[in-house]
Amino acid sequence: MAKGILLLHGPNLNLLGARQPEIYGQKRLSDIDAAVKRHVSAYAIDLRAAQSNHEGALVDSLHAARDWADGVVFNPGAYTHTSLALRDAISAIERPVIEVHLSNVHGREAFRHKSLLAGVCLGQIAGFGWHGYILAVDALLRRWAMLSGPSEE
Repeated sequence: MAKGILLLHGPNLNLLGARQPEIYGQKRLSDIDAAVKRHVSAYAIDLRAAQSNHEGALVDSLHAARDWADGVVFNPGAYTHTSLALRDAISAIERPVIEVHLSNVHGREAFRHKSLLAGVCLGQIAGFGWHGYILAVDALLRRWAMLSGPSEE
C-alpha cells in the first residue's frame, strides 16, 4: 500500500534562497521540494508539498492530511514558538509529525529554544539545512520499515 507524506512549510519559507542565506541556505523552497520528491521516488510515496504564511491555512493543511497522509514533515517556522493552534492540530490528526528547522534553533536567540510543538511531534531535526527534510523523510520511512538494513530499535 502506498504511503503519503505531507511536506508542510510555514511562514517566510517562500523566501528561501533570498532571505538570510547565511542562516537558511541558498536553496529555494521549490528546490527543496524537488530534492525530497527525488529522494522518495524509489518508494511508493504520495508526497505533497504546501507552504503558507498563515497559521489557519497550516492548520487546514494538517487537518486535510488526515484523509490521505501517513506522516508529516513540518517546518513551522516562527510558529514553532507561538502556536497552540498548530500544537492542537498536530495532536488532532493522530499522524507522526517530524518538526524540521533549517538552522540550529538552539544555537540562536533564546526565544527560539522553546518549541510549543515538539511535545506532540515524533521528533525534531534542526541545524542540517535543507538536508533536514531528507533526514525527516528517512525517519518516517524507517518507522514504516520501508528502508533496508538492520533495525536500530
